Amino acid sequence: MRSEASEAFEKNSKEGENLGDKAHDKFEEAKEAAEDFAEKAKEKSKDFAEDTKKAASDFANDAKKTANEFTEGAKQAFAGADGENKKLLAGLLALFLGWAGVHKFILGYQKEGIIMLAGSVIGWVTACFIIGYFLALAVWVVGVVEGIIYLTKSDEDFYNTYQVGKKPWF
Repeated sequence: MRSEASEAFEKNSKEGENLGDKAHDKFEEAKEAAEDFAEKAKEKSKDFAEDTKKAASDFANDAKKTANEFTEGAKQAFAGADGENKKLLAGLLALFLGWAGVHKFILGYQKEGIIMLAGSVIGWVTACFIIGYFLALAVWVVGVVEGIIYLTKSDEDFYNTYQVGKKPWF
């Protein structure tokens, strides 16, 4: 019986060694697979970082280009680079803010702009005396009439009359 037990023990020992060897081989395979996976993940993260940097750079360049285009457009619109832009700007401001004389300031008529603004302020301050309403109304009507005149004139007439000729009223 001893020999049977000894044989069974040796058989089980060999099977245990085989299982241990198999487990060690599987462990080494798993270790190599994990290292390969880590290397691939590292490469993909580098590629992703490069793509992200490129996209951010492209976005920044597009944003700069758009900002420059907007700046140039605003400069032309507000600096009055040509008669059309100043005509349209002055006309719309006269219609909507004519009571404050803003359109006069845009055309370079500071004295007339101050007169309209002061007339409006004095009108509203003296509104409790009823006469103030009439003064404020008169200044508002002047602004609206000038806005309509500005917008109905041809570009050439507007330019020659108000920008070259410097005609301050109507």
